[in-house]
Amino acid sequence: MASVIDQIRGSDPTARQQFIIDVFVKNFGTNMQDDPQAWRGKFRKMAASAFAFYRGSAALFYADMANDDDPFVNEQTGRVWIQGDLHAENFGTYMNSEGILVFDVNDFDEAYVGPFTWDLKRLVASLSLLGYQKALSDNEIQEMISTVADSYFDQVKLFSASEETRDFALTLENTTGKLQETLLEARLKTRVGMLDYFTRIENYDRCLNLGKGVASVDDETIKAIHKALEKYYETIPARKRFGKTHYHVKDIVVRKGMGIGSAGLPSYTILLEGPTQALENDIIIYMKQSQPASPSRVISDAHIKDYFQHDGHRTVISQRALQAYADPWLGYTTLNGLGQMVAEVKPNESDLEWDEINEMDEILEMLNFLGSAVAKIHCVSDQDSDQTLVTYSTDQAIRAVLKGRRSAFLKEMVTFGEGYGSIVRDDYRLFVDAFRNNMFPGLA
Repeated sequence: MASVIDQIRGSDPTARQQFIIDVFVKNFGTNMQDDPQAWRGKFRKMAASAFAFYRGSAALFYADMANDDDPFVNEQTGRVWIQGDLHAENFGTYMNSEGILVFDVNDFDEAYVGPFTWDLKRLVASLSLLGYQKALSDNEIQEMISTVADSYFDQVKLFSASEETRDFALTLENTTGKLQETLLEARLKTRVGMLDYFTRIENYDRCLNLGKGVASVDDETIKAIHKALEKYYETIPARKRFGKTHYHVKDIVVRKGMGIGSAGLPSYTILLEGPTQALENDIIIYMKQSQPASPSRVISDAHIKDYFQHDGHRTVISQRALQAYADPWLGYTTLNGLGQMVAEVKPNESDLEWDEINEMDEILEMLNFLGSAVAKIHCVSDQDSDQTLVTYSTDQAIRAVLKGRRSAFLKEMVTFGEGYGSIVRDDYRLFVDAFRNNMFPGLA
């Protein structure tokens, strides 16, 4: 059977362009019709570069992966919790539930259960795009991919060998270089600074700012949100629940969804009292409608699909399964019958930025850390994870298919990363051409 790379390369450009259009229409057609202006805005952002296009086209990636013949996937390694949209910029910092500032994978909107190599392949293809964007040579791009894959291989081996590695995290104590700088810069951010940005003081209390893209909420919707929050509180693990004062609602505003899958959908920002009535420790959470995960559209396993109550439930259960110490505010609910996920807006969150990481030694050092971070999400769950979908030891399962196959694994990742990166650059041109010429229905 020809590889997925060869299959795509053998297709006619006109047919490939139509395939790209069809994937977007199939996955997002209803949302595009409901708010074409929002989607035109998202498509223009995707048209900025091949990497931006790749970030917004996870659905296309999985439509291709449906035909992938992977030598490292079996019954168990094909059923691992995956992040689902693992590209080079979906990493960052956050304060975990134990009060430790960590660097980790972030953004779990596309999380699902599927082949562990899908995360790795999406990541290495993004590295190919990133290296090309930085005008690095083919040999340097190959070294980038090999480094992250090698690091992943070694970290899985460590996880499978000892239970003592279960508390592994990338922190200020065990990182160096640009990654440690990212953590240090995140440490400087404060709750007061975040509150001053999102809120203002009126009548001796805080309220949320209004402005471009942010509007007040009508009374009927406020009542519905309060009912949704009551259900949400029950989904927080008992060990992570706070006192009643924390959850007192002070204000609610609405903004349009920012992600490619949630373009045009409402996202509610909610200001809570926090631990005391002092204004400097108010809490901001958000409630947003969750959309189907892109991997779910090509995985036909009914047992996986039926496991989730709705996509808000899927997002939250997946994040708890993928993070060792998940957000204590993380939970789910429904609003007007639609699944929602709820989480805190954290002051110490900071996304990984690649603009100032340009020297090969800095790039490779960062990728060594990223490989470890990816291995961790595949092998270590939050202690309050209540998932029962994957009941076996994933670190042992992944280790079993990798054992004695380091060279083959690295070759597979390099070949795929370079090949699919080249395809994405071609797809990007086809996408821009289709968008410019009004070939996406309803977006003219």
